[in-house]
Amino acid sequence: MEFAGRSIVLTGVGREGQVGEAVAQAFAEHGARVFLVDQTEANVRARAEALLARGLRAAYLAADLTDVAAATKLAERVRDSTAGRVHAVVHLAGGFASSGPVAESDPATWQRQLAMNATTAYLTARAFLPLLRSAKGSLVFFASEAVLPGARAANVSAYVASKSAVVALMQAIAQEEHAHGVRANAVAPATIRTAANIATMGAEAPMVTREAVADVVLWLCSDASRAVNGQLVPVR
Repeated sequence: MEFAGRSIVLTGVGREGQVGEAVAQAFAEHGARVFLVDQTEANVRARAEALLARGLRAAYLAADLTDVAAATKLAERVRDSTAGRVHAVVHLAGGFASSGPVAESDPATWQRQLAMNATTAYLTARAFLPLLRSAKGSLVFFASEAVLPGARAANVSAYVASKSAVVALMQAIAQEEHAHGVRANAVAPATIRTAANIATMGAEAPMVTREAVADVVLWLCSDASRAVNGQLVPVR
């Protein structure tokens, strides 16, 4: 899978050791020019500089993707750097929080999870779809195995609801944008072997590697998956 000459936008590429770092590295190593996005400028700058130090092509932008004006401005900045053509957007931004039993849960946690996971996905897609249409590009969302049939949702209702909303958004976009040549899919990974998860769960806990997740994402953004649209892909 080669991405030479292609512009790829990746959101949620901030902290070292997280999955976004591995996905960005994989795209850059396959020739892409990557635009890394995170809410915290210092973090995303560090991730971009690590790639640039290796002679790879990377740029960084800081934006609060829960804010419509910020998401719109982000897309405008990328548009000006790419002649209005983006070949793929990978939306990794989001986060996890346990909300506890619904009867005892804090509505603020519900709102934060929806904003962090669903609202950012919606505003990012809304802002970048015109640029994806120009390149007949691919949009990949990050869901979770928690939304798969039979998965356990107890005590994580806010997280599961927000990631389920991401899947519904993906399917709507896949149907709406098919005529424009844009594809939308989502990955549903198991717990990923990130630095944060290792610290919390221990190195021996069963997890899928960051690199395995990156391989699936790159495939979904490549010409090899041109017939795949509107799919939720488990990664275990």
